[in-house]
Formats: sequence, structure tokens, C-alpha cells
Amino acid sequence: MTPTASIPGESNNVAVAGRWLAGWWRIVHLAALLLALALSPSSYARDNRRLLARHVYLGTAPALLWFTVLTTLISLVLIRIVVVTAISYGLSQYALEMVVRVLVLELIPLTAALFAALRCTIPNAVEIAAHRAERGWGAWTHSGIDPLRREVLPRVAAGVFCALMLAAASCVVTLFVAYLSVYGATLSGFAAYTHTVGQVFNPAVSLVFGLKILFLGITVALMPIASVLEAAPRARERTSAELRGLVRMFLVILLIEVASLVGNYY
Repeated sequence: MTPTASIPGESNNVAVAGRWLAGWWRIVHLAALLLALALSPSSYARDNRRLLARHVYLGTAPALLWFTVLTTLISLVLIRIVVVTAISYGLSQYALEMVVRVLVLELIPLTAALFAALRCTIPNAVEIAAHRAERGWGAWTHSGIDPLRREVLPRVAAGVFCALMLAAASCVVTLFVAYLSVYGATLSGFAAYTHTVGQVFNPAVSLVFGLKILFLGITVALMPIASVLEAAPRARERTSAELRGLVRMFLVILLIEVASLVGNYY
């Protein structure tokens, strides 16, 4: 019997699947290394603390005001649309709950994460790629400096903090704007308002909401930087490491959104 010849397409598919799995493994490995460094007291020496504080401030402070103002304006428009529509259908008692579920639970965390990626984490990834191209990790190591501790960890932490802070500030402002839109500048509706918000944010939903914001922040902070730390792609590959990193980031964001919807409504 003659041996069966291997099919070129099958071997190519196996190679592509192997590179895909290897890329995800490198991301998981990098996340584990950064978590270990974040839990290490030596990562918070004086110089490292200053560098971490600098990246956190530069990554969050310039974007916080503009993002809060932008989300406030958009929230005003959406809240008005929802309230007027609910009143026209005789469902005014559900307007506030719908606003909280649509805006606070779903749209604002996702928008904050994407804004943090555009404003903070992707520029940080570009900086790391430039430092790596100029000096290389070997030069850092020979100088007695751990590049992951010195360059990568502060930028990832800044990205996570930026996403969390943008989401927290925008959710608080949106809840305040929702109260004013529904009840006006009076305290008479405060008891009913807190009752409705408390019904939405039950313990299960609050847990899912907190985990969603946390994992979205980790995703947008880690994925762009992990992509630029990958080895240079082969010449025959049609996509760069940066583009593959963005695709992975949006895929993980989609999975987080689906998981949060399942956790909240099923």
C-alpha cells in the first residue's frame, strides 16, 4: 500500500492554529508575569513608585474631564429619548430602570474601556515598541533594569486605572443626570430613585458589573502592549502583530460583553 500523501492545506491550517494558540499563550504568560510583579513589594521602590504615579496621572487626568463631559452630553440625549418614549407608551414607571440598565450597566463601561484604549493603552504600546526598538530588552537587562518591571508594568497599571476611573466617574455622573432628568432639582424623588437603582443593582448584578469593568480594563491595558512584545511576524504573514493584537482585544471585549449579558439576564 502506498502511504497517504499529506495535504498542504491541512498542514497550513495546523500551522496557523499553532501560531494562534501560541499568541494567546504569550498573552496569558505575560499577564501572569505582570501579576507576579504587581504583587511583589520590590516593584514599589521609590523610583518605581514615581514612575507608576507618573504614568497613572498622565494616562487618566487629561482624559477624565473630557470623557466625563462627553458622556454627560450623550447621556442627556439618550435619557431624554428613553423618558419621552416611555411616557408616550404609558411606561413611565420603567423609564428610569431602562436608563440605568442600558447606560450604566452596558454602554458606559464599554465606552470607557474603548476610550481608555485609544487615549492611554495604545499610545503606551507605541512607546514600548519605540523603547524596545531603540535599546532592546538586552540593553535594559545588562544595565540591571527589568524592562517588564520598569516599562511594562507601570503602563499596564495606568491603562487599567484609566479604564476603571473613566467608568466609575461616568457612571456616577450619569446616575446624577438621570435623577435630575426624571425628578428634577428636588429631593422628593430620592427614596423612589434609590429604590429603583437598588432593584437594578442587586448583589448578582453588582458582582457582574464590577467584574465586567475590571476585566474590560485589564483587556484594553494588556492586549495592545502584549501585541508589540510579540516576535516580528514572518514576511509571508498578511497581518502585523499590532493588528492581531487589536483583533484579539475586540474578541475578548465581545466575550466579556456576552458573558455579562448572560450573567445579568439569564
